[in-house]
Amino acid sequence: MPRDSVAAPSSATPATGLTEALNEAPLGMFHLRTVLTAGMGFFTDAYDLFIIGAAMTLISRTWHPSSAAVGLVGSTALIAAFVGAFIFGRLADVYGRKAVYGIEAAIMALAAVASAFSPNIVWLIAFRFILGVGIGGDYPVSAVIMSEYANRQDRGKLVTLVFSMQALGLVIGPVVALALLASGIPADLAWRLMLGLGALPAAAVIYFRRTMPESPRFLARVRGDARAAARSMERYTSGALRVEEVHEPVVRLAFWQFIANPRYLLMLLGTAGTWFVFDYAYYGNSISTPLILKDVAPGASPITAVAWTLIIFAVAAVPGYVMSFLKMDRIGHKRLQIIGFTVMGLAFLAIGVVPGLTHVVAPFLIVYGISYFFAEFGPNCTTFVLSAELYPVSARTTGHGMSAGIAKFGAFIGVFLFPILNNTLGLSGTLTLTCALSLVGALLTLVLPEPTGKSLEELSEEVRFDAPAAGVGLAG
Repeated sequence: MPRDSVAAPSSATPATGLTEALNEAPLGMFHLRTVLTAGMGFFTDAYDLFIIGAAMTLISRTWHPSSAAVGLVGSTALIAAFVGAFIFGRLADVYGRKAVYGIEAAIMALAAVASAFSPNIVWLIAFRFILGVGIGGDYPVSAVIMSEYANRQDRGKLVTLVFSMQALGLVIGPVVALALLASGIPADLAWRLMLGLGALPAAAVIYFRRTMPESPRFLARVRGDARAAARSMERYTSGALRVEEVHEPVVRLAFWQFIANPRYLLMLLGTAGTWFVFDYAYYGNSISTPLILKDVAPGASPITAVAWTLIIFAVAAVPGYVMSFLKMDRIGHKRLQIIGFTVMGLAFLAIGVVPGLTHVVAPFLIVYGISYFFAEFGPNCTTFVLSAELYPVSARTTGHGMSAGIAKFGAFIGVFLFPILNNTLGLSGTLTLTCALSLVGALLTLVLPEPTGKSLEELSEEVRFDAPAAGVGLAG
């Protein structure tokens, strides 16, 4: 295959092809633009998923639902995210990232408004299901869009920055809940406003997502139109990257080829398995945090419980996201995941076995906060990043979507079972079980390769198709 020639401004790193230009490009404004466009979706995801915990304390006063109904309201968006991640993940590999990017944001916006106008608990569950489909679809497409624009050295940092927008959603949700509760407006109106406000950030990014160009790696290596990919990159980066006479290998992998490949099946075990056990623990605890705090301090008012939730998120979770962003590419994506799982599990174990810890607010909040810090400075970010970088370009959103979907099924189980386990085993027993699953996550991480510092093409072994005899890869 003839080598490609590149013309680039002096600020850009010289490269011999489109993918190499992307892999070696210095951080620029186009990276930030992609982070903001993709990240606003994750702000919305977090707000919509976690605000339901605060809203349920008010919904329970209005409709007095059964324990099963409470579990479904909190968890139905998660089982729907399982569906959305699978569907949108596969569609984005078949029809392109651009074809579906923005559709999921529109679904989230419409479903958030519909949830706010729910006439009863059944309709609320139905609208939360639709909302979850949009949330699930946002995971694979946004993650892969960022990973495919990212350079080799900063990929973990950039994809983490997209996911870290979740931290804002975690904090803004309790802030909105506190403001509405403190305003003295009726409970029935307050929870409707909490849910409906989730439509605003989703609607704000629809235009930017729909006008974003197709991923250059997908356009060049799956569609086989490297020239169009190079031209769109030049426009999108305002000339920071200019690639001429591009010739990229076309590497198409059919779905059956992907799921029949032992290497990718092992990767799915690692990415989907670790994400499953993490989301079981994380979402079960996060959405149920007001219930947990009610057990620790039964006399606390709803405002006090929400305030403690905000403190945990602001003091423990947000710094964890920041540290993950700053240190992931230095520590290593795989290594950081193992560290996070281990410390998170030990914190849950301490809550479970130390006598009286679940009955004294200050020590409980400290240890619970440590679990949150290492959840963010660890598997909450790394599971998202690893799933976006280990699969080949023609199955990348499929692999990420399957991993995210299975993870959200774990989250569904965690949220649905938490009230039941809490009533059966008590808070100590429930969190001891969570510790065991955290350690399982650390062990499953061992099956994955360490991707830090490697290109997407190296990780997926697409480089083997770069030889002169391989102008076209696997048919699909």
